[in-house]
Amino acid sequence: MLWAAVGVVALGFLIALEIAARGYGVPGPMTNQVREVILAPKSGPLLYAGMALMMVVLTWRQRFVAIGAAISIDLVFWLVRWAVGAQMMAGNGALWVVLAHAVIAVTRRTGRDRVLLLKGVGLGLLLVTGRKTGDTWLLITSKTRPMVLDQYMAAADRALGSPSWLVGRIVEATGPLGADVLDWVYVQLGVASVVVALYQLRNVGIERRFPGHHLVCTFLVIGLLGPGIYMLFPVVGPVFAYGADGGTWAVANLWPDTPPQVSTPQLMPFDEITPRNCMPSLHTAWATAIFIHSRKGPRALRLAGSFWLIATLAATLGFGYHYGADIVAGVVFTLTIELALRSLDRGWDRRGIQLVVYGTVVFAAFLASYRYLSMEMAEYPWVFGPLLILAMTSVIYGYIRTTKLWERQAASAHLPEPRRESQPELV
Repeated sequence: MLWAAVGVVALGFLIALEIAARGYGVPGPMTNQVREVILAPKSGPLLYAGMALMMVVLTWRQRFVAIGAAISIDLVFWLVRWAVGAQMMAGNGALWVVLAHAVIAVTRRTGRDRVLLLKGVGLGLLLVTGRKTGDTWLLITSKTRPMVLDQYMAAADRALGSPSWLVGRIVEATGPLGADVLDWVYVQLGVASVVVALYQLRNVGIERRFPGHHLVCTFLVIGLLGPGIYMLFPVVGPVFAYGADGGTWAVANLWPDTPPQVSTPQLMPFDEITPRNCMPSLHTAWATAIFIHSRKGPRALRLAGSFWLIATLAATLGFGYHYGADIVAGVVFTLTIELALRSLDRGWDRRGIQLVVYGTVVFAAFLASYRYLSMEMAEYPWVFGPLLILAMTSVIYGYIRTTKLWERQAASAHLPEPRRESQPELV
């Protein structure tokens, strides 16, 4: 019933987004997804990553059959596109295989096997549909929020030393190679999440059940809550508000060479194309989640998680997509969600409730200070800068300490009780 309720809510949300997108004269997420059954997909690797998530519920033999079928279908599509001179893209085969398993679940499976396979299909489609939903939501932010808060963010960011300008110059100094590597990391964040999720879900096919909490859960909640905050705090980013990418809408062409002068900030109008997707930095949030969930994996996975977090931070700042204040808020945002989901999985206790409330208050305080104390933050950076870092660090410390305590409690709960020696009876 819970999964059915989630499915109904998700379907209603998709229909609402579809209607909203149609109102602006563009196709919505459902239309874009249906098109990829035949037309060239926007992201082939993401479709194959979604298929990989679906395959965690299959046996090894079924996985090999699914992979072979997907590649064969893509070869047919590739030959047809080559013959007619169409755009050469792959990924349709992966989508066909996922949809085929949905049909198999309904027509050929029963009981727990049907539910498990449908969950796997839903997991795979969730990754792909989330991308389409995000694209539509970003369009809505640009259409419904004509005024942005970038001048407030640029002023508040002086408390952190305007890191986007500094990292932007560093990335420029690395040349095309550095920029290409960071761009690939930034774009393929979803694929990186699938690698970690596959490790966490590697035993689903054997145990015939999903774990209570895993990376996909965190990704889903981040993706659901983050865009709502975009609507409350619309920001386009330094490369648009203060760079050449902003065109005539930019305050000036300053990024990344010269940080803007401190002056009284005000709301500024911006175009109806650029997404207002800076606060918080969801790329930072997702990369932080990948880092957290990779900590329980083998050494190679832990190193990959660390690399992805560092490279994502470098990309978000170095490409001018985010201010440093977005990054700080994104970390707190993720850790608060992680604490809430872990508490939901293991059962709420006093410590969990306190830390979720604390993280929420810190995040809200960040937003309020960026909006109403930005001038003070720019004028007294040696006061507000350390305060921002201290607040973020306090949430990190609380998260680490609490999760370690929970792990010790879980480990002690699974220890066998000590064996008691029988005592001779006294006569």
